[in-house]
Amino acid sequence: MAEQRIRSGLVGELSAEFAGTLILILFGCGVVAQVSAGGALTDPAGGLGDHDSIAWAWGLGVTLGVYVAARLSGAHLNPAVTVALAAFKGFPWRKVAPYALAQTAGAFVAALLVRWNYSEALAKADPGHTIKTQGVFSTLPGNGNPALPVHEWGAFRDQVIGTAILLLLILAVTDLLNTPPGANLGPFITGLIVVAIGMAWGTNAGYAINPARDFGPRLASFFTGYGGAWRDQYGNLYFWVPIIAPLIGGLLGAGLYKVLIGRYLPSGETELPGRIPAPKD
Repeated sequence: MAEQRIRSGLVGELSAEFAGTLILILFGCGVVAQVSAGGALTDPAGGLGDHDSIAWAWGLGVTLGVYVAARLSGAHLNPAVTVALAAFKGFPWRKVAPYALAQTAGAFVAALLVRWNYSEALAKADPGHTIKTQGVFSTLPGNGNPALPVHEWGAFRDQVIGTAILLLLILAVTDLLNTPPGANLGPFITGLIVVAIGMAWGTNAGYAINPARDFGPRLASFFTGYGGAWRDQYGNLYFWVPIIAPLIGGLLGAGLYKVLIGRYLPSGETELPGRIPAPKD
């Protein structure tokens, strides 16, 4: 007799969101710690990676996190995704807050592990745990560079646009009435979307595009010695930008997909033969 699986409902979904986001942040914050803290100690400096390695590791973290969580929860791993799916795809609103909390908790725990593992490198590269290495855990306008004249509202604009791109493309590649990736390649394509956003939209605000990704590690860094975690390099209160802007951007991107593409796609009942697989008897 086959082993019976326990159907745990919402608890299982939240566990999957926690685990998937944990994987995402282990690779994401981990690679930034390696490049910025570890790389600062090589001779010459910068010997452990660059912006491209950061973009690729974040994308692979998304891919692996989605593979971990997709069967149980759909692998949102991002409150902006959860809110957008509730607004446009019928995801239950009652699950939005629990999902967001599970995602943030996963990001928080993962950031604590990164902080612990890289504690020696962080202490050597930045003994005061200042803005110099705060970017390991959370985003900053202009990636913390005061020579780049981007402040809160420029970063806000950037995060709205970046998250809108993310959600428009996520809906495009997961819509069964469109042309979704086959052979279970959806998570891989989703990871490539994040790589592309990181390479094209990473300058102005570090492409958080995910409130849990930013707030969970920011909270972890604050509890472990980064007293200025809530502010940017100019001293301005900044933590709210990568929370509010992605939520707005996600709704905008999902809405654009529905207006520009989704409403024109034929339903499964009216699809022409050959465009989607015919259901088996």
